[in-house]
Amino acid sequence: MQTPEKYYKSKTMATWLSLLGGTIGLHRFYLYGFRDVWGWLCSIPTLLGVVGLERMQTMGQDDALSWVLIPCLGFVMAATMLEGIINGLTADEKWHAKHNLTIGNPKNLPSSGWGVVFAIVLCLLIGASVLMASVAFSGQRYFEYQILEAQKLSQ
Repeated sequence: MQTPEKYYKSKTMATWLSLLGGTIGLHRFYLYGFRDVWGWLCSIPTLLGVVGLERMQTMGQDDALSWVLIPCLGFVMAATMLEGIINGLTADEKWHAKHNLTIGNPKNLPSSGWGVVFAIVLCLLIGASVLMASVAFSGQRYFEYQILEAQKLSQ
């Protein structure tokens, strides 16, 4: 039989995992185990985005498929940063009630400290930057494509 300490889920650890490995679902696997479907689904748009980056490196900026694939990485990264912010801002009592039920009295469990605050700030900084860049990249490529198609029609 396992000891209750093995079931303890740290809010600080979950927030940092969301920041550092959220795009491959590490924070989901930490909280819900390897049977979590959403954890496995995080890696699909990440891989698509990496393929898009690789295509752009090899084929140049005119590759239309890379325009579609690259924002997948940005949007999943922004979503996992949002999950990190939500995890980090959850009250300690609510966190322990949700993730540490097997431990016992939540009043005896440790509270989160400055580590989670730094992770939240970094999640906000990176998530907002990546989201704005993904939207700008997508919009720019979409309108460039529309101009090219309009030029083809006018000739």
